[in-house]
Amino acid sequence: MYCPFCTKQDTKVIDSRLASEGAQVRRRRECLACGERFTTFELAELVMPRIIKGNGAREAFDEKKMVGGMMRALEKRPVDSDSVAAAISRLQHRLRASGEREIPSLQLGEWVMNELRELDQVAYVRFASVYRSFEDVNAFREEIERLESEPTAEERKDQISLLPDD
Repeated sequence: MYCPFCTKQDTKVIDSRLASEGAQVRRRRECLACGERFTTFELAELVMPRIIKGNGAREAFDEKKMVGGMMRALEKRPVDSDSVAAAISRLQHRLRASGEREIPSLQLGEWVMNELRELDQVAYVRFASVYRSFEDVNAFREEIERLESEPTAEERKDQISLLPDD
């Protein structure tokens, strides 16, 4: 690590701590040449899988695109920003944890819909209507009936999972 004051390369770590809820490492360093102290932050650079579009094209994962779609579905809905941020974080973690180099956009869309279903059912139906290309009112009705027949988020939390999560 180069000293930002004298540009010498000899520095030593004085203190290390986790920062940003464990996502970063904060290090206090001291330059052995000039004695100045400074702080560095280390963050793991994780590669996200590529997304395989419906037409077979492959593109880099674009967080802004995913967040934009979710935010359009959640527009004017009473969902707090912390819940949305947590859902986005879970989706990113799921993408990285999949261990795959490429993920079909259909799979990512299903994961987004699952998160939206937990956040807000209206947002879920909005997203599903675009994602699944609802053609008429009957498609909306069928999706709403399917939602009504499923257990609520609270009921699902109380259930014991019999199968491991994907």
